[in-house]
Amino acid sequence: MSSALETVFRNRAAGRHAALVTYIMAGDPDLATCIDLALALQDAGADVIEFGVPFSDPIADGPVIQAAGLRALANGTTLSAVLEAVAELRRRGLRIPLVLMGYLNPILRLGYAAFADRAAAAGVDGIIVPDLPADEGAALFAELDRTGVASIQLVAPTSHDDRVRIVSERSRGFLYYVSLTGVTGVRDRLPDDVAERILHVRSLARVPVAVGFGVSSPEMARALGSVADGVVVGSAIVQRVAEHGGKAVTPVREFVAGLRTALDEVELAGL
Repeated sequence: MSSALETVFRNRAAGRHAALVTYIMAGDPDLATCIDLALALQDAGADVIEFGVPFSDPIADGPVIQAAGLRALANGTTLSAVLEAVAELRRRGLRIPLVLMGYLNPILRLGYAAFADRAAAAGVDGIIVPDLPADEGAALFAELDRTGVASIQLVAPTSHDDRVRIVSERSRGFLYYVSLTGVTGVRDRLPDDVAERILHVRSLARVPVAVGFGVSSPEMARALGSVADGVVVGSAIVQRVAEHGGKAVTPVREFVAGLRTALDEVELAGL
């Protein structure tokens, strides 16, 4: 397990609260603003930041994040530029773990070893690759393990128990539980059995379980914060960036502070 991610989840669990994992798309509206946004997320109480790496065919993402990725690509945002932005964030005082969430093709183009080396040197703590199944990524995972970058895996509501155990064994840092069958996006409600399912996945997993996809409000975060080790919020933040552009720092900070408050109002269930 990545030591920085391990520390975050361990410290939040000790206080009986869920960790807050926040997502922004690198390069939307531009990389300079994203650096300011990431520092604002840290100030607002985020425990982990996911930095989206834009890609032309983001199969796991809904309209909000797809549109953000297209804006970032139009700005000329590349994987190399994202890694440079991470290094700049570390120079400017980002202390919390940072995880890249992106697709396999740009990593393949850079090369597994080169990517792992550059990610570690920049200050990346982990990576999520939605289009690389846990049992097909041994070559990349070996390079990530070599450099100490966590390879974070995903499971879904359709994942059977044996599959959850297998994927959990491969996952480093935390296990990402996708709350619904579908893509990312802002939603009014989550499946009725989501809390029961999260508790079940937590009972099977060897690493902390963070839940994402569809978490859109402090109320949703509060409900999930009693059953999940971590709560991931992405599209609701990205939507605010789309609405406010270069002036998004303040509304994003206020929204994320509300999420942190909501998580602190509930006690995480033990197993």
